Amino acid sequence: MDPHFLFIVCQRGAETVLKQEVAREHPALRFAYSRPGFVTFKVPDEEPLAEDAELRCVFARTHGLSLGNVQGDTAQRMAASLWQLAGDLRLDHVHVWQRDAAMPGEAGFEPGLTPLAEEVGQIIAAGRPAESARRPLPVNRVARSGQRVLDCVLVEPDQWWIGYHRAAAMPSRWPGGVPKIAWPAEAVSRGYLKMSEALLWSRLPVAPGDRCVEIGSAPGGSCQVLLERGLRVTGIDPAEMDPAVLEHPNFTQVRARPVSLKRREFRAFRWLTVDTNVAPQHTLDTVETIVSNPQVRIRGLLLTLKMPDWELAEAIPEYLQRIRDWGYHYVNARQLAFNRQEICVVALRTRSLRRPPAPRQRTRRTGTPRQRMDHPLEP
Repeated sequence: MDPHFLFIVCQRGAETVLKQEVAREHPALRFAYSRPGFVTFKVPDEEPLAEDAELRCVFARTHGLSLGNVQGDTAQRMAASLWQLAGDLRLDHVHVWQRDAAMPGEAGFEPGLTPLAEEVGQIIAAGRPAESARRPLPVNRVARSGQRVLDCVLVEPDQWWIGYHRAAAMPSRWPGGVPKIAWPAEAVSRGYLKMSEALLWSRLPVAPGDRCVEIGSAPGGSCQVLLERGLRVTGIDPAEMDPAVLEHPNFTQVRARPVSLKRREFRAFRWLTVDTNVAPQHTLDTVETIVSNPQVRIRGLLLTLKMPDWELAEAIPEYLQRIRDWGYHYVNARQLAFNRQEICVVALRTRSLRRPPAPRQRTRRTGTPRQRMDHPLEP
C-alpha cells in the first residue's frame, strides 16, 4: 500500500492559514482538496511520508495518510467500502469523528465525539471482514504510542474520508486530535476546557503545592483546573472573579494590571500562564519584562496568543524564537481543539521532567492569606 495523499484536520476557518503553514514548513506537499476543517495534500512519490510522521504545523489538529473516500446511502454499505480501502492493514484502533460544525464556543458548539460518530464507529467495527478480525477493534479509545489507528473522518454524513496513522505524540493518540474532557456544571467558563487540554497536550510537570500565577484570570475557569490539581494559584486581573474561585483556600486574586506590579514580586512562582485579549506582541512584551528579571525563576509558561487577524500567524516562528531567547529551551505551539482564533504556547527552561528545588518562600508572622489584595504577590 502506497498512499499518495495526506489529510489534515484543523479548526473550522483555519484552512487558509494551515495551507500557508504547510507551504512554508513542508513545501514538497501540494494542496489537493478542502472542506471547512478538513484539507488534503498530494505527497510526492520521491518523498513519501512515514505513517508516524510529525508535521511542523501549529494549526494541524491531527493528520494521517489518506486511503481515499467512500460515499453511499447507508452506513453499512459505506463501512464495507471502507474495509476494501483498508485492505490487509494491521490495525489496533479505529477513530471516527466529524469535522467541526462551527468555531469552538460558537452557539454552544464544542469539538469532540458526536453520537453519529460513535454510531458509525460501531458499524465500522462490526463490519470488519472476518479474516481480518483477530480481535475486536477498540472504537474511539485513546491509543498507545506506536499503535496503528484507522481514521474515518465524517466530512459529510454520506461522505467519509479514510486514512491511518501511527500514534506518537499525545494528540495523535486522541480520536480526531481532541481529548475527552468532562466539563463539570460548576466550571465557570470555557477556560476550564482550554486549560485542561493545554495541560494534557503540554505535559507541563505541575505538581500539588506548586505556585502558579495567571495573568488574565477572570472569571476563573482555567484557575479551577489548576486548583483541582492542587496548585496554589494567584490570579492577576482587574475584572471580577467568580465567587466559587474566590472562595477556594488556595486562590488569591490581585485586582490589578501586570504593568502596575513590580517584577520582583513574581519571584515566588514556578509557573506563569497568560490569557489576555491583546495582540501577541503585547502579551510577549508583558511576559518578557517578568521572566527577564534576575530575581524571577519561573520554570515554565503556558501562553495563549490571540490571532485577531490571521495574518499574525506568519509571525509565529518569530514569537517562538523570542521566547527561546529568554532562556526557555523547549518551546512548542499548537492551536488546541478548544482554542478559538488563538494558539497555545508551552515553554520550559528544560524539557527534563526532573523537578528543581522549590523556590524559597517567606513565612507570614501572623494572620491568614487574603483572597483579594492589591500588593504584594508574595505569600
